[in-house]
This record gives sequence, structure tokens and C-alpha cells, in this order.
Amino acid sequence: MPDSLQLSVVVPVHNEEDNVAPLVAEILAALRGRIDFEIVYVDDTSRDATLARLRELQATTPELRVVRHLTNAGQSTAVRNGVKAARAPWIATLDGDGQNDPADIPALLAKRDASAPEVKLFAGWRVNRQDSGSKRWASKFANAIRSRLLRDATPDTGCGIKLFEREAFLDLPYFDHMHRYLPALMQRAGWQTVSVPVNHRHRTAGVSKYTNLGRALVGIKDLLGVAWLIQRSRRTAVEELPGQGGPR
Repeated sequence: MPDSLQLSVVVPVHNEEDNVAPLVAEILAALRGRIDFEIVYVDDTSRDATLARLRELQATTPELRVVRHLTNAGQSTAVRNGVKAARAPWIATLDGDGQNDPADIPALLAKRDASAPEVKLFAGWRVNRQDSGSKRWASKFANAIRSRLLRDATPDTGCGIKLFEREAFLDLPYFDHMHRYLPALMQRAGWQTVSVPVNHRHRTAGVSKYTNLGRALVGIKDLLGVAWLIQRSRRTAVEELPGQGGPR
């Protein structure tokens, strides 16, 4: 990894052609001159001009890298592949629809710098949701059930903007939709997590990739699976004993 890079911004996208350029511009405005960073977009087999727009932006944006899925794999896989491709020790994630505000990333970084080293995840908390009423209700209901079952002390796990340590993330168990359970998974691994209030915006272009019913049906199975993982988790401190024979 380049020694100078401090942050990789990972953005998964699928059919977001009209959101790519504005979001890249906002990331640059938020981070240029503040920190050494890169932007890693992961295109999950978009059928529109998303990939073409990204390729055009690469010509004028040296920070921008593009990873392309050869088959459709979903958001969690896109996030994981973006993190694997990233070259910085810390990762910030954003949804590709523009509803997350890149201007919140410096606040997450400041919160990290003021926190104990045991805190490996800073999760965005949408205190002023700009979604439809039905979507807000469904999210509130799902968050309540998740919080009661997993006891992860996190008011909003569905927010796309997060800041976490790359190494800690890659050590987590991987499964589809895991991005919705990062606080519980980080806590299961023995790390601390913090929720940070962030801005939330209306989608201005494109359409949502999820329905309330579809998200709920998948979420039930995922929630039970994560609860099982937590119950079966075992952790212990380890130490390496010094050798007695000297160097060989």
C-alpha cells in the first residue's frame, strides 16, 4: 500500500449514471487538501452509462479508481471487493445514490481521532431521514427488531456512510447483506463501535434498488444468521511465548 494514503472512499454503484459525477465532485470538495485519499468505485454490472461516466472522470480525477464486477453480485460484495482493492488503512463508504453527504466524512475522521484505538467502526446515523414515510417506518421497525435481538446499541445500521479500519473489516465473516450488520459484527470481533449523526438527502436521480418487502424478507434470514454467529462466538486473549533456544 502507498505509505502516503490515509483513506480510501469506497462507493458501490449499480445503474447510477446521473449520480456519479456530482458525487465524485462532492468527495473531492470534502477531502482535497485535508487528507491523502483515493476513491474506489465498484460497478456492479450497471446496464446504463455508469461505467462510461466513471471512465471519463478518471481522465481528470487522479484519485479515482474503478473496479468492475463481471457478474452481478450485490452491494455487500461490491463493498467488500472495494475494500480489498483499497490501498489505505481506513475506509469510508458511501452509497452511490447521492443520499449520503461526503461533507460528513471529515466529521467521522475527527471522531475517530478523538476516540480510543479499540473503536474500529464509526457508523453514520441518519437523524433526519429524507426517504418516503413508508420507507422510514419500515426502517424504524427493522432497526427496533435488530437492536432488540443483537443488542448492538446502534440506532441506524442501514446508513451507507461509515468509517472503519480496513484490516478489522476484512477479518469479519463475509456473507451477502453483511454491510447492514457491521456494528454487530465488529462488536462480535471484540471491537467497539460509535454512531455519529450525519446528513441525509433526497435521491435526485435514478431509482432505489430495494423494496420494503424485499428488504424485510431477506433481513429476517440475515438477522437470525447474525444472531447465531454472535451466540457461537468465542474470543480469548493470546500471547506468544519467547523461544528458549535463541535464533536459528
